[in-house]
Amino acid sequence: MAIIQFNLYHFSEEPNITVFHPRVKANRQDMPPVVWAIDEEHSYSFYVPRNCPRIVYTRTDGLSEETVDKFFGCTSAVRIMTIETRWYSAISNTTLYRYTLPGESFKLFDETAGYYISEQKVTPIVITAMDHLLEKLLEINIEVRFTPSLHPLREAILNSQLEDFGIHRYEYAGR
Repeated sequence: MAIIQFNLYHFSEEPNITVFHPRVKANRQDMPPVVWAIDEEHSYSFYVPRNCPRIVYTRTDGLSEETVDKFFGCTSAVRIMTIETRWYSAISNTTLYRYTLPGESFKLFDETAGYYISEQKVTPIVITAMDHLLEKLLEINIEVRFTPSLHPLREAILNSQLEDFGIHRYEYAGR
């Protein structure tokens, strides 16, 4: 296995995790217990409270003009994160902790999403408190959109040619 030579992260609202132990993820019961991490390029998708439902999508080459108009409108943004309006206060008042993890035991799980997994326990190298989460997203040119409901956007994306997207914690989306 190749040794990962760049930073990997895990985000939590818990400030004092000293060791990450492999566990079975609720929506991945078919997998062995693992520790999950994300690369720096995709880490912004976790700059919100853990259970905050959100849809993140990226402008890529080859999209039709119709798709670009529909999902990107009059913006030059490459990446957009859409969140339900009711989560604004929680995002504004949450402190997250970014755990920097050593890459030695991790292997790539999903290149498009930037996910890595390790079947070994992992001790964080650095813990960084993060607040002012919306400002952090804006600083890295993520366009943040708020909507009363994610349901119409989810259906539109699933029925589109968009390929680089993530639908996170949708089970917590409002009805």
